[in-house]
Amino acid sequence: MGDLEERLLKAIRKQGFVRAGDRIAVAVSGGADSVALLLLLIELRGDIGIVLSVAHVNHKLRGAESEADEQFVRELADEHKLEFLNHTATIEMGSHSGIEGEARRLRYEFFCQLMRAGRATKIATAHTLDDQAETVLLRVFRGTGIRGLAGIHPVLVMEKDGVAYGEVVRPLLAFRRAELREYLSARGQGWREDSSNQDEAFLRNRLRRRLLPIIAEEFGDSTMEHLAELAEIARAEEELNIQYPVPSTQLSEEVLAVDWLLALPLAAQRRVLRAWMESNVPRARVSFRLIESTLELARKRARREIDVPSGADDTDPNQSGESSRLLNDNRWIIRIGPRELIVEEVSDDLPDYQYTLCVPGEVFVPALRLTISAEIAEVEEVPESSRSGLLDAAQVGGKLIVRNWRAGDRYWPAHTKGEKKVKELLSQRHIRGPEKKLWPVVESGGEIVWVRGFVVPEKLRAYTRRGIWIQDAPIVH
Repeated sequence: MGDLEERLLKAIRKQGFVRAGDRIAVAVSGGADSVALLLLLIELRGDIGIVLSVAHVNHKLRGAESEADEQFVRELADEHKLEFLNHTATIEMGSHSGIEGEARRLRYEFFCQLMRAGRATKIATAHTLDDQAETVLLRVFRGTGIRGLAGIHPVLVMEKDGVAYGEVVRPLLAFRRAELREYLSARGQGWREDSSNQDEAFLRNRLRRRLLPIIAEEFGDSTMEHLAELAEIARAEEELNIQYPVPSTQLSEEVLAVDWLLALPLAAQRRVLRAWMESNVPRARVSFRLIESTLELARKRARREIDVPSGADDTDPNQSGESSRLLNDNRWIIRIGPRELIVEEVSDDLPDYQYTLCVPGEVFVPALRLTISAEIAEVEEVPESSRSGLLDAAQVGGKLIVRNWRAGDRYWPAHTKGEKKVKELLSQRHIRGPEKKLWPVVESGGEIVWVRGFVVPEKLRAYTRRGIWIQDAPIVH
């Protein structure tokens, strides 16, 4: 066993994020770092007790070069008799998050699919110490806090609706790019060079090609290690903040009491505002300047409202791609009330929708990328876990209306104390933003008989006879 293998094995055992029995899909682009990670894990798989496969995403951004990358990775997987999990994911040009951000989102979406399908329990990516240092510097230059300084996390838990279904692990965060290339050269193993890494239109490439050589020359190559150490210190500080949070039951609410906020120490005020914004604004991009502007708002100085920027951080490799893409360009504001801060979505451009749903039949809701269907089913034919959504066919007509909820709509889910406004029900589930505005309901005879994610009213439930089974399913592209 060589030096790099020994170091990696020691790191894996110390971190504990790879265990015997794990099915690990190694994300291999064809570049030197990912090829080195694959070969190192192949050498160690017997010692760790893991099953390996190779995952590759072709974004088709570089024409024949992209096709050659895929073929190279396929042949590498075949050479080592590993399953090759490939996926084509073209980039939607003009994405608000940029080419790099959109490519990352699509890759992580594919990783999620692999783990949800049971093809892998973990995804291993080849982020290095150099990537870590670059990420920290980029965030410093753009403006960041302790969380941003934490950089790339060794483990990213992939979850949806509070349920974890796998992890992305980064075993090479303590390794330098140069030593990985030396390792491959010593083995006679080639790799692919991505021509886009030379394109200085990308900020990270400008940093890597122009600034880092100057920093290394003036301050020494150990600067990269120091930046990575700073990230590790910042991660520990963030973990401490999570373990000992500022006491509050208000952070998931759209209103924050100003007197309570301003009574806290300044550092705690900033932590509370960050958590509050991130809890209430989808994909909020929270900066130091935004937090300070909000504090000024709370102190009732100058303006009455401020905008909350929203969008992907294309320097963040920790993003999983699970965040909703639903109309992310909508505008959010924070405004000052008599004694509170209020976060609101400016959603004037979100159109209402309404469709007729026949029974049986289905409708596609483009705004949600969702299909809602209705069918006649015998009660015993419906899985027990789904019977709470089965409507009594004798009480509900054969033609239904699918629409987004409107102001004043009320609904009484079974097993609850009484009727409530749909708006309140959605707020209690912490459903926010455009998703909340467009949340689907089904109406029959002027009454709401179904709300997505809620059980049907007790008086309309089917128990011993045929029912109308309404289901929803996202359209995945």
